[in-house]
Amino acid sequence: MLNSKQRAQLKSLATNEPAIFQVGKGGISPALIKQVDDALTARELIKLGGLETMEESPKATAAAIAEAVGADVVQVIGRKMIFYRENKENKKIFLKSCAHSLL
Repeated sequence: MLNSKQRAQLKSLATNEPAIFQVGKGGISPALIKQVDDALTARELIKLGGLETMEESPKATAAAIAEAVGADVVQVIGRKMIFYRENKENKKIFLKSCAHSLL
């Protein structure tokens, strides 16, 4: 689960990244899930685009994809969806931790 500072950090990293896959009228297929899973393993942070022909809402689509690949939805804005999944073996993104004191 991402906290707000981590989510903000990931949003800023994803700003200039292009969408590497698009979800269209075919929706979420096993092939798309495999591609997203492979891309998250390689990159940790990816952006997907949704075409106007997408049958479900972008938020519902993002939630379904995230659940299928074990990722966090960083942001859904318009038809752009940003996902993050930590790769423990080949870490590329180091998130800020949010350690609060109870004083």
